Amino acid sequence: MRTATVQRTTKETDIAITVNLDGTGDYSVSTGIGFLDHMVEQLSRHSLIDISMQVKGDLHIDQHHTVEDSALALGEAVAKALGDKRGIARYGEAHAPMDETLTRCVLDISGRPHCVYKSSFSQPRLGEMDTEMFPHWFHSFAQTAGITLHIETLYGENNHHIAESMYKALARALRQAVEIDPRKGDAIPSTKGVL
Repeated sequence: MRTATVQRTTKETDIAITVNLDGTGDYSVSTGIGFLDHMVEQLSRHSLIDISMQVKGDLHIDQHHTVEDSALALGEAVAKALGDKRGIARYGEAHAPMDETLTRCVLDISGRPHCVYKSSFSQPRLGEMDTEMFPHWFHSFAQTAGITLHIETLYGENNHHIAESMYKALARALRQAVEIDPRKGDAIPSTKGVL
């Protein structure tokens, strides 16, 4: 099985994450930010990646460190579980509707981190989560996962639906990209021979 555990401890956060890329979408998530928990749970369930994420952060200051560091650690765990990426599909794309909202996600497990994020919110918070932290979460995840990530809300009005459709679109695209392609055998999906 393709699994990895990452422990990230700083003066700002203490994080333990375990992922199983060949899971069933089981999750145990506790970040101290209820709405972020809900989003990571959506990511797990719809990608079929098992995620255990326990985060203790300096929420008495604000959410920035908790959101950023949890995304960095999750991306690192995914990259570690992928190993040398032999046999993976590599690319993934998905559209995720949620009522009036539609989000598109296209990604490449390229080893070249980059994020294009196009979405916006009409209110500053969802539950207790600052909406300005969503782009930062996606950029941080892409950075340590080593993926090129394009995520765009094509249209939508309800802020909860916009956020949730982004995580579901990422989940479905990630599920495609990490899958083992039986036609590739043990090959690394690059003409360079390395990702």
